[in-house]
Amino acid sequence: MAYSGTNGGVAERDGTNARTVREHIVEIVSDSGEGAQKAGQIFGTVSAKMGNGVWTVEIIPAEIKPPARSRAGASGIRIRLGAHTITNMGDSADLVVAFNEQVLHGRVEQDAYRPGTVVLLDDRWARDPNTEIQRLYAEAVDDFRSRGFVVHELPIHEACQELVSDPRLGKNMFVVGMLCWIYQRDLELALAEIKTLFGRKGDKVVAVNQALLEAGVEFARTHLTYCFAIPAMEVREPLVVMNGNQAVGAGIMAAGMEVVSMYPITPATSASHYLAGVYHKLGGVVHQAEDEIAAIGFAIGVSYAGKTACTITSGPGLALKTEFIGLAVMGELPLVIVDVQRGGPATGLPTKVEQGDLLAALYASPGDAPKVIIAAATIEECFHFVITARRLAEAFRTPVMLLTDANLATGQQPFPRPRVSADWMAPPIDQTPWPDDTPPYAWDPETGLSRRPIPGQVGGEYVLTGLAHTPRSQIAYEPTANQRGCEMRSRKFAALAATLKPPIVHGEPEGDLLVIGWGSTLGSIEEAVDRARGEGHRVSSLHLRFLCPLEQGLSEILDRFGHVMTIELNYSDPADGLAGGAPARPSQLALHLRSQLRRDIDYWSVTPGQPLRPDQIHQVILDHLEPSGGVGVRSPRATTLSRSE
Repeated sequence: MAYSGTNGGVAERDGTNARTVREHIVEIVSDSGEGAQKAGQIFGTVSAKMGNGVWTVEIIPAEIKPPARSRAGASGIRIRLGAHTITNMGDSADLVVAFNEQVLHGRVEQDAYRPGTVVLLDDRWARDPNTEIQRLYAEAVDDFRSRGFVVHELPIHEACQELVSDPRLGKNMFVVGMLCWIYQRDLELALAEIKTLFGRKGDKVVAVNQALLEAGVEFARTHLTYCFAIPAMEVREPLVVMNGNQAVGAGIMAAGMEVVSMYPITPATSASHYLAGVYHKLGGVVHQAEDEIAAIGFAIGVSYAGKTACTITSGPGLALKTEFIGLAVMGELPLVIVDVQRGGPATGLPTKVEQGDLLAALYASPGDAPKVIIAAATIEECFHFVITARRLAEAFRTPVMLLTDANLATGQQPFPRPRVSADWMAPPIDQTPWPDDTPPYAWDPETGLSRRPIPGQVGGEYVLTGLAHTPRSQIAYEPTANQRGCEMRSRKFAALAATLKPPIVHGEPEGDLLVIGWGSTLGSIEEAVDRARGEGHRVSSLHLRFLCPLEQGLSEILDRFGHVMTIELNYSDPADGLAGGAPARPSQLALHLRSQLRRDIDYWSVTPGQPLRPDQIHQVILDHLEPSGGVGVRSPRATTLSRSE
């Protein structure tokens, strides 16, 4: 996965002049099972290895096998690539390859395209034996053209039949070839990616898929005149390209953790797939438990024995792990919990993105069970924050929860190749004799910290209990014992908070409006803020990584802005309330900040099941401001913002 950002041998263009663009957004959409995601991953990886900034977003239906040719069953991938660092999925697509017209309709309904979007549409359905399908196809093409799309009907299916009997099993690689021609991708890199991807299936499978890619190149050469050049970024150091789940897995190994215990759950499962293929080479173990409860129980046992473990899950699994998380808090056992958020509640939107687990992470426990909560905002942070989580878990004898989400989990992005440091690794297990008469919870009265005894340590034997306990791990019968235990566990968070630096403001340090976000919305928020600032608006943004405890200096930063609002991917009521006079329910970060900072903080949030686009956020910013006398200068509304749908 490492590369240096060099351009390789680009296919000859037969004298075609390529139009240079700074960036493009490409989509591949199909029925489920036709391999669109795999095609986009290869195209994105090749583009990243050629030095382009890349961000991918998988388009996955909620059902495992939705009906074919259905709008709701649209499956695919979006690839945004550019001559600069790409941090989000962008706005409307520039070019889309569609395997049928109905899945394209599904994306139109999600406002994915604009007038001028180029549509490369497989025309097999115009000749389908079913006259109803022919009618639907013709009506769809007319509709697309009426919307201003530039539609090209192409015999993609028939071209693939010359190489494979069932194009559904190879059309995706053919499309990669088409895109390699259109965007001048390095064919040797693309062929090598196919060999890497299909190598375990044998030389015959590799050869067929490589032939399909080359046929796609020739098809595009014959049928299309589009040709775009996207300059490479200036790359000064080696990069890697991976998705967020792979980055979490790589971070686990870099942190020196030796055990991951998890139960498969979308969209976290691919982290275990990645680890299962490489972890054993470093002596690591992936334990697939029989359920979510068993998975965290196994991880806690490993941590108790001295080797801090990790468990990875998503929202429903987090709910099942709640009681055991409380045990880790009470027993003060280091534990790393990765929550790859998806839409909820219940099964909810298992393949879609949401930021709905923040309050569950913070408060879903009987009694007082504080834990460190951090949130990755980029794929690179998915790697580094796992290392941070292990170090914090051991330093403060507590569970640390890392929040990612489906957008980060499946998205690909290049970032500087990490330079592994011995400081990232867990130190050797301490087996020196335990100091005489030192209790297992010898809490420092100021910080709440205590040394951690390890089983097998001479003199360090103690009974681990989930009961409220004294410093000597004895049942807390005395009236003040439980109160003291709660106080000491809480003081650890005050001690940690004192070490945190203030977050960095994106934009000017003061202004009319400050937008606060967390998690994978970083790129879209900052791009939207930059647009608004370019229009003369006094808008800045702040992105939080530490959610419990909060980073230092927040109140002072907020004081420098006329108005403050959060932008999130979770549900909230309109700020002016619902019918019946019930108080509005704020979005989750807004509610958390209101309680912690004791100030009114506005909010805008939606739950569309897909990442926020910069143009959406840009419009929210403009709607939240109104003219104040100066040209291009706006000030905050006096009224509270109503959430726009």
